[in-house]
Amino acid sequence: MKWRLSELGGVSRRTFYRWRELGYGPAAFKLPNGELRVWRSDFTTGLRKLEAAA
Repeated sequence: MKWRLSELGGVSRRTFYRWRELGYGPAAFKLPNGELRVWRSDFTTGLRKLEAAA
């Protein structure tokens, strides 16, 4: 199952990519068209990491 950036409550795309650069964001994989996808379980784990870092 995939999620949408809008589920983060207004977090910008740049912030999401920054979190990934810092290792806080969820693991993602790239589709042939260049779009990123994240599994729901990885999304949930990523959010828990962010909460712990806050």
